[in-house]
Amino acid sequence: MFILEHLWIIMALPLAGSMLTLLAGRHWPKNYVNLSSVGFPVLAFLSYCELVREFFALSANQIPWIQNYFTWMTAGPFRVDFALQVDQLTIVMLGVVTFVGMLIHIYSIGYMAHEDGYYRFFAEMNLFMFFMLTLVMAANLVVMFVGWEGVGLCSYLLISFYFTKKSAADAGKKAFITTRIGDFGFTIGILMAFWLFHAVDYKSMFDTVANMPAEGMHQWGALTSICLLLLAGAVGKSAQLPLYVWLPDAMEGPTPVSALIHAATMVTAGVYMVARMNPLFSRAPAAMLTVAIIGAVTALYAATIGLAQSDIKKVLAYSTISQLGYMFLACGVGAYAAGIFHLMTHAFFKGLLFLCAGSVIHAMGGEQDMFKMGGLRTKIPWTYSTMLVATLAISGAPLFAGFFSKDEILFDTYAGPNANAVLYGLGIFAALLTACYMFRLIFLTFHGKPRFDEHHVHVHESPKVMLAPLVVLAILSIVGGWFVLPTYWGGKDSFQGFLDPVFSASNQLALQMHPNWTEPPHLLELQMTGIAVVVALIGFLLALYLYIIKPAAAKKVADGTRPIYELLWHKYYVDELYGAVIIGPLIWLSRNVLWKVIDVGLIDGTVNGLAFFSRRVGSGVRHIQGGNTRSYATWVVVGAVAVTVFFVWMVR
Repeated sequence: MFILEHLWIIMALPLAGSMLTLLAGRHWPKNYVNLSSVGFPVLAFLSYCELVREFFALSANQIPWIQNYFTWMTAGPFRVDFALQVDQLTIVMLGVVTFVGMLIHIYSIGYMAHEDGYYRFFAEMNLFMFFMLTLVMAANLVVMFVGWEGVGLCSYLLISFYFTKKSAADAGKKAFITTRIGDFGFTIGILMAFWLFHAVDYKSMFDTVANMPAEGMHQWGALTSICLLLLAGAVGKSAQLPLYVWLPDAMEGPTPVSALIHAATMVTAGVYMVARMNPLFSRAPAAMLTVAIIGAVTALYAATIGLAQSDIKKVLAYSTISQLGYMFLACGVGAYAAGIFHLMTHAFFKGLLFLCAGSVIHAMGGEQDMFKMGGLRTKIPWTYSTMLVATLAISGAPLFAGFFSKDEILFDTYAGPNANAVLYGLGIFAALLTACYMFRLIFLTFHGKPRFDEHHVHVHESPKVMLAPLVVLAILSIVGGWFVLPTYWGGKDSFQGFLDPVFSASNQLALQMHPNWTEPPHLLELQMTGIAVVVALIGFLLALYLYIIKPAAAKKVADGTRPIYELLWHKYYVDELYGAVIIGPLIWLSRNVLWKVIDVGLIDGTVNGLAFFSRRVGSGVRHIQGGNTRSYATWVVVGAVAVTVFFVWMVR
């Protein structure tokens, strides 16, 4: 039980890699940097493997396994221990972070080989893994908050990695500031949780809330308030409406950053937090409905924008926002296991999509515009094959990973205890658009004739160090969803069964709150699966017709619906709206009130006024010191008279 007794080792390994690379990497050759910065994530994954072995040796009453290492802070009744825990949900998240993170670090050796700041990049990537592992393994809200803010800091550093480029520096600041808006609500939510539960550790909170009645749909009590405040943080971190605007701009960072932070790990932190807090959310149905609505609307909204983008990474960015919306939808209808299942499969195929996009950009010499690509299928076949697998997975093609996880979410939305037909309709339409814009990406990038100068762009396949992670993730994008395969023959969902101890109480509560709900027949599930497949097929055929069979038709459609196309191309003008309504007035207030009035007028004016007054008084008084003896004697007499008068007046 070595790793279970020393859980901190898993998170300390990437921290050690970050510190070592940061302190010595400047003076090392790249081979040493690779050994340090990639070796420690590999060791973290191997430690995770040992943790899994030890975890399955535990008895049921030892789970969750909690380790309190020391008391971190105390203030009256407020006490926070530095405590870590492991349960079934932690095992899944740790697997995603360590394994996918390890593959992306390996990929980065080839992708970043010719970039300046090589050691700095890997130091920041290792630091990110440390904070993400802290977030996942935390046993209380405060330790989680440390990891939560840490990944936000690392996101800022990595997005603005090319800090000499203004757009990258601006994108880093935008991500940091936007997520801070949500984190403000998250902080208040933690304080309110302590006020209500007199504790911030999960076990105490969940034990207390288990004896509390559920709030009504129209009852806004303390639990609902806490959940909505925590949700604010999740909306910012996981890029949901209305705080999603930072994620598309975050594509200014290197592609491995997009794969690790903005596809596989950091953006899923909000989903993980909602799932972790399921005992609270399950007793606040108004908050759960809010989660579901935000998720469904975001899924459809981002999918529509993805239809019109030309930058290959921007398409994947909006795809990420849309898929995160599905995860929120799942948690909002109480299908927490389905949401986490999609989180895991999404890490496989979306991480693969971003890494393949990086391989395409690498092959094209830095070009990201899909309309300047085409015909790459035969030139970079490994990249094409793996990206096609990922596209089939995200589109919901049968037997691919995304097919199982997305189907489970849609089915639970339609027929679960918290079923909602409207939200199901939004989700199924978003699925159609997903297949359409993803195959649009495939057809524009890899099919048709080359739309670039082949004499100046020497397209070449990526090195093996970049291709190996693609192949591994492609395999997982196929088989990663087979945990639930037995359910199609009336068997048990292995993944949901594994997570059941974490979510069983919430699932039972949902049944109590909906006593008339009955288990849907197995035939209905198969029928709903058929609908999802048909919808994905329609999206594929639509993209095939517009971009392969009749390429000119796409331009005709765009010209014929110019106002709609412009609306989607400009992303509903949300950035411009935020700029006019929020950013512009804040800049005006800062410049004209805070700077000119308060800073220059009041603060500087006061200091400068005192200095001016002192200078004028000093200038006048210095004339007294003229060196004239009679003048000095006169002033002595005047002073003596003044002192005498003062004392006489005081005595009287």
